Amino acid sequence: MAAAGPDEGGETRETGEVAEGKQEGARNLLLDELDDRLDAFQALRKSDADAADAVLGDMGAHDGVDRDIVLELGAKRPLGHPERFERAHSLAIRSLEVLDRNGGRSVKVPRVRPLKPMAEYLVKIVTQFLVRSYLASAIDAMHRLYQRREAACLHDDPARPLLYRAMKQTERVQPGFKRNPLGVPTFLLGGAVLSGGLNAARAAIVAAVSSTWIQVLITIVVFVIFLVASWVILRGAATARRRIVMTTVRPMEALWETIGRCGKPPGDQSKTFALIALILTVVSFAALPIGLALSLLS
Repeated sequence: MAAAGPDEGGETRETGEVAEGKQEGARNLLLDELDDRLDAFQALRKSDADAADAVLGDMGAHDGVDRDIVLELGAKRPLGHPERFERAHSLAIRSLEVLDRNGGRSVKVPRVRPLKPMAEYLVKIVTQFLVRSYLASAIDAMHRLYQRREAACLHDDPARPLLYRAMKQTERVQPGFKRNPLGVPTFLLGGAVLSGGLNAARAAIVAAVSSTWIQVLITIVVFVIFLVASWVILRGAATARRRIVMTTVRPMEALWETIGRCGKPPGDQSKTFALIALILTVVSFAALPIGLALSLLS
């Protein structure tokens, strides 16, 4: 029995060295280094700006976007405010439902009789296109964000069932918010516009070759069409923007704030359409005198 003492002591020392080696290897993991840097930045960014900037520099960050990247990467919780997430999710879905039902309804235009019904219909098409395009992008962004945050959760994270349930609910309603943006059959609209446009262009070219005054008339007609198109686009964009802001923008911002560190919610295309309308107006006024001069000189 006395001879067994040294062996037991040697075995104990060997086991201790192996355990220490494992601990040393665990401490040298790249994951630990990343966690240390991210934790250091989170701890210093409000108390010591210079030290936080030094951490950012070590990570290769140089500007505001880089700083946001590090902030979002260092956020360990999948939900910033899990106790308010379900209410924010519910309000966002409800706002999309209300916008879908009312976004393109009863679009009003100034009195332009006898063309008011046609003007209202054209403005409604633009408004409905912008509203439905926004609805599709909003519901896709919600579902994508839920998927990614749920996938990033640890197994026992209490936020995981909340995100999974919200993700499944969003999947069920997703198809209903992704309808045809124009509200009319695409093949019907495309065929009518294409065939009518080709026939009108063919007749205009044949007539313009034979008469200077017909060239002048065509120039004026094109000018009026451009002006009407710009007015319709601008009116539809303004209506869509007003209804989107009134119905959905704030609930979506509240949802994104509740989730936390996830950028900004998707926007709509109304500003882009307003810019297109402005360009059409400028082009039409610039092209009118040029077209008239060319017609008369030819």
